[in-house]
Amino acid sequence: MFFCSISGEPPQDPVISSKSGHIYERRLILKYINDNGTEPLTGEKLEESELLTVKADPKSAPPRPPSATSTPALLHMLQNEWDAVVLETFALKQQYNSTRQELSYALYAQDAASRVIARLIRERDAAREALANVQATIGITPANGAAAEDVEMAEENGAQEGALPKEIVDQIDETQQNLSATRKKRKAPAGYTSTAEVKTFAATHTIPSLHSASPAGMTSLAVSRLNPSQFLTGGNDKIVQLYDRSTDKVLASLKGHTKKVNHVAFREQEGESTLILSAGADKIAKIWAHDSASSEYIPKATIRTHKGELTGLVVHPTNSILALSSLDKTYSLHELSNFTQVYRSAPGEDAFTSLAIHPDGALLALGTPSSKIQICDVRSGNIAASITPPDASPFTVGSLSFSENGYHLLAPDSSSSVAIWDLRKMKTAHTIPLGEGFKVNKVLYDYSAQYLGVAGSEGIRVFAHKTWDELVRFEEAGDVSDIVFGEQGKEIWATSGREVRIWGLPA
Repeated sequence: MFFCSISGEPPQDPVISSKSGHIYERRLILKYINDNGTEPLTGEKLEESELLTVKADPKSAPPRPPSATSTPALLHMLQNEWDAVVLETFALKQQYNSTRQELSYALYAQDAASRVIARLIRERDAAREALANVQATIGITPANGAAAEDVEMAEENGAQEGALPKEIVDQIDETQQNLSATRKKRKAPAGYTSTAEVKTFAATHTIPSLHSASPAGMTSLAVSRLNPSQFLTGGNDKIVQLYDRSTDKVLASLKGHTKKVNHVAFREQEGESTLILSAGADKIAKIWAHDSASSEYIPKATIRTHKGELTGLVVHPTNSILALSSLDKTYSLHELSNFTQVYRSAPGEDAFTSLAIHPDGALLALGTPSSKIQICDVRSGNIAASITPPDASPFTVGSLSFSENGYHLLAPDSSSSVAIWDLRKMKTAHTIPLGEGFKVNKVLYDYSAQYLGVAGSEGIRVFAHKTWDELVRFEEAGDVSDIVFGEQGKEIWATSGREVRIWGLPA
């Protein structure tokens, strides 16, 4: 072991003077030579070239500093290290406690804000109810807006749980009597498509690239009764489109929904403007009316009655009432002449997942997520019957359809089969299995009640009523979300992805 003659410590890079033989640290002696030009100990003239490098092999590790060469010094060093760790731990605890206090304050503030909002909502609802009661007491009804005004139809617009107004009940009764009187004599119109013709149906037309590509897909379809070349589609892109098949043009793209559109429908009545109706996953229904002056559809009303996603939209046979069902376990009726709500049911046990109205207008059917189907009297709101498929695992009843003669109700009895319910006996007349891979999306009777269609994940299948024979199937459509029978039963329309496909008699 040797030591530097300047610092007295073991050198890291030792050199030796060729004149005096003294050992130095290279960096120290070089600095001294640059400043003085002589050797520190002898005072003789010394240059860098006269320094010889001391080569040690293997190189020894640098010795410990003097402070770590004795037991008391080591203990003192360890004590200093421990003190530093303790102080750092204390600082971390302080920071942790501060963060916890900030988080606790934020949670309390959020809880307080939620309570304030809940109280304000209760006060708002109470004020709305009081206003509705006052209006009902003094006979005031909300004034109609201008022709182009979009009227907000919320709970304050006549929303109440109770019986329908007498004039609405009388209108429903009159419609029911007129239609039921001809039910037994009701036959297929002259020239209606025969069973043999349905068996020959083939693809005749495809309308591609409807709605937006992101998010893609259509959810609902409606074909105009007065102008069969025009049809409505609702999409995942939150838009309702009116399309003219004869010109292959989009006549209107109607916006207003903030989530996907679940259902669309026409309200067509001689002498009155055509209405376009839609219901969406955003809990609202929209109504547009045709303006003869501009030939455009203008917004007329927005219905915000329900607190859950709308799952059903049907125009009543009176053509003056709109029915809606919702996942909030209620359904509601709205008058289309002045866009006011005339009835809302009390909340039920189950959410409502589908809706259909009897062709005579006196009954409506509601599907649920628990396999149960409720049949209610439209006039009183009372449940007339409740039917459930026997020995069925719970599934969602997502589609319902009454036969035109009013005797039967078509509904899924599992996710991959459908049942035809005889409403006179309240039991199933027949069950049609569709295969384990088939997922039912839509069921529908045609106008003549001779045929029933089922749309699902494996295309479309059409069956004959009473014989239950499968007449035709269209698997090339893939996953079909909605199906409509065309005029005189001569066509079958369906939505699949971004396409509307049409099948009919081959050319």
